[in-house]
Amino acid sequence: MALVNRAWRTVVQVACALVAVAGAGALYLYWTGASVGLAGSGKFPVVEYVDNESRFRELEEDRAREAFSLAHPERGDLAASSHPMARPAAAPASAGNGGANYWTDYRGPLRNGIYDQAPVRLDWPPEGPPELWRQQVGGGYASMVVADSLVYTIEQRRNREVVAAYALEDGRQVWEHAWTSRFSESMGGDGPRATPTWSDGRVYALGANGDLACLSASDGSPVWKRNILRDAAASNLTWGMAGAPLLVDGMVVVIAGGGNGRSLFAYDELTGEILWSALDDKAGYVSPQVATLAGRRQLLLVTGTRIVGASLEDGSELWSRPWKTSYDANCAQPLVVDDNHVFVSSGYGHGATLLQISAVGDRFSVEEVWFNRNMKNKFNPSVLVDGVVYGLDEGILAAVDVRSGERHWKRGRYRYGQLLYASGHLIVISEDGDLALVEATPDEYRELVRFESIPGKTWNVPAIADGVLLVRNQTEMVAYDLR
Repeated sequence: MALVNRAWRTVVQVACALVAVAGAGALYLYWTGASVGLAGSGKFPVVEYVDNESRFRELEEDRAREAFSLAHPERGDLAASSHPMARPAAAPASAGNGGANYWTDYRGPLRNGIYDQAPVRLDWPPEGPPELWRQQVGGGYASMVVADSLVYTIEQRRNREVVAAYALEDGRQVWEHAWTSRFSESMGGDGPRATPTWSDGRVYALGANGDLACLSASDGSPVWKRNILRDAAASNLTWGMAGAPLLVDGMVVVIAGGGNGRSLFAYDELTGEILWSALDDKAGYVSPQVATLAGRRQLLLVTGTRIVGASLEDGSELWSRPWKTSYDANCAQPLVVDDNHVFVSSGYGHGATLLQISAVGDRFSVEEVWFNRNMKNKFNPSVLVDGVVYGLDEGILAAVDVRSGERHWKRGRYRYGQLLYASGHLIVISEDGDLALVEATPDEYRELVRFESIPGKTWNVPAIADGVLLVRNQTEMVAYDLR
């Protein structure tokens, strides 16, 4: 009996301790305005501060000061200095390139995560490259694009989706354009997912609930607006609209996911008029891109259930291959290997494949060269360098031979972060906000530098333009000088 009593006392004590811990955690979340989200694995909780009331209040006050500074340049320095959230770390040299705009698209000019505009500095000290500025931003998982020395992104601020432009030189907000919309889901949380696209003086931004806006890139004034889900008579996806608009041949191409020929849409870039719609696919989370395969320039698409080559003229199918992933969660950009081959990868245990696209006359065929599970990209697309695919295989950095599918190495835990390639190296941002420089070599894994950059859950793809590296998450955006 005594033994039973002691066991019961132990059970009661443990239960009380768990209740106390849970209560303390609840109080902490209440008093700090934090919330509990999920890491990219979907298995572990993480504390987030996206909807912290004091943070939003501070952000709004700062934006009001910046607006006043722009309206009254003679008093701008005084207004901005009272409590600047955009904090230049040093007086930067001019960030303008004085030439053609370069990083105007999601993951760069070819949507492939490769930066080759100019060499970047590789002599990073332990604390990282020089920081140009740091700016608080709203929530969401969009990346950034850069044109005419302005940085464009889309954010969630309370119940509004906000397209904002920041000065590349010092991080000050130059303009914003907003509409009422709030997308929320339990794993990723609130906010837009799709990266804006810049083209010929206009910015095209897609919100998580399907709002597609064309804005003047100089001041944010609206040109036209539509809702692609409404046009397609389609329901939203579990994790929201995530594909960056594609600007090609005078069209804005998006995947809305409707049936009866209303999955793939092309809008007139100047007016927003529907030029054509095609296909019946459920949408995935992959951005459409242009590729020349088997001698024909075409749209390369990864929908919710398959890989498709489609005509640029009317969206009609040229070829396709089934690609079924759990939850229809195809999220990572495909990689064009050469004129006849495409690499595709998805997570949730699915894997990767190399497809060969061929044509005889007007007829196309597609063949699987290999398929295995050596690279499983969830929402973290890989890069292709000298025949080697470098990417996060369910959170662990790996190198895979693109021709054979054989793995060279798998090391380096960055969880569900993102990466780009520049000057022979991988620039990797971890899910926890650490920034790392890794040598891109199939020989072995070589991490050269790693430091804390932007604390908090970081799923956003970085951007590089004019030698400036931009990273952001749901609360901050930081610029580093790699010139």
